[in-house]
Amino acid sequence: MIRTLALAIALAGLSALPAAAADGTLVLYTSQPNEDAQKTVDAFKAKNPGIDVQWVRDGTTKMMAKLQAEFAAGNPQPDVLLIADSVTMAGLKRDDRLMAYPGADTTGYEDGLFDKDKTWFSTKLITTGIVNNTRSEITPSSWKDLTKPEAKGQVTMPSPLTSGAALVHVATLVQNPDFGWDYIQALAENGATASGGNGGVFKAVAGGEKAYGVVVDFLPIRESAKGAPVNFTFPTEGVSAVTEPVAILKTAKNPEAAKAFVDFLISEGGQKLASDMGYLPAREGIAPPEGFPSRDKIKLMPFDPDQALKNEEENKKRFSEIFGG
Repeated sequence: MIRTLALAIALAGLSALPAAAADGTLVLYTSQPNEDAQKTVDAFKAKNPGIDVQWVRDGTTKMMAKLQAEFAAGNPQPDVLLIADSVTMAGLKRDDRLMAYPGADTTGYEDGLFDKDKTWFSTKLITTGIVNNTRSEITPSSWKDLTKPEAKGQVTMPSPLTSGAALVHVATLVQNPDFGWDYIQALAENGATASGGNGGVFKAVAGGEKAYGVVVDFLPIRESAKGAPVNFTFPTEGVSAVTEPVAILKTAKNPEAAKAFVDFLISEGGQKLASDMGYLPAREGIAPPEGFPSRDKIKLMPFDPDQALKNEEENKKRFSEIFGG
């Protein structure tokens, strides 16, 4: 009887101990730039020394093509994905490829920045707003300023056929009853052009070829600090954003290490790392990089990635018809 009681006490004590730290090998597929990916992995390993991270980097489109080929062969390699946008994650969720992580701590993240079923989680905000040359006739404060007579023939934007951020931006506008296709039509009728990616848009505005551009935030904010003759505006109606979400695959060989990776990225420490790398943190209460307003000053326009996924081809087709792409 005494032995049985002693054993029960011992077992109870063991069950109260914290779970063992995750270890082993973690395979990461990411679309982060190489330098950012290495910084992310190094910071994660500093917090989780028992985990060896093997990572593969490519653009989201190429990374997804590689992953889909692995799915078809029945041998997906990654435990965890860190890629550009939530629309791609919505497609993986639809195809039942993602593992829910209900225990993830989403404190400080507003609704829409993580999947309602907790299969993916945003790690930063790369917003799209307005850049203008400092010699431009007006300094826009609203998206609708780009349809004014002063901006006629002076607006350029990336094409959603080329840029993932541009595709998310168009989908965000289309979903917004204050804008919709009427706004996109008005841009075209005012002489706006759409081609290529964000880099080309920025160069056109900084070089004075165009006065105004629709572009991701970090390019003009970073280059303005270096002396480029540009100004970046977060429009009053709000901005669209790609959020570089992270997700665990259902086929993960090391799900505990993958959970630890998610935990790190969405923690205060992981979000401070994003800010240190020059990106706006997705989590509220984290100081932004130099040149950015605080997170609570930036309004995100509502965005439904599932709807964007459903309408993706139709959005591309209609945009092309309007702009002649």
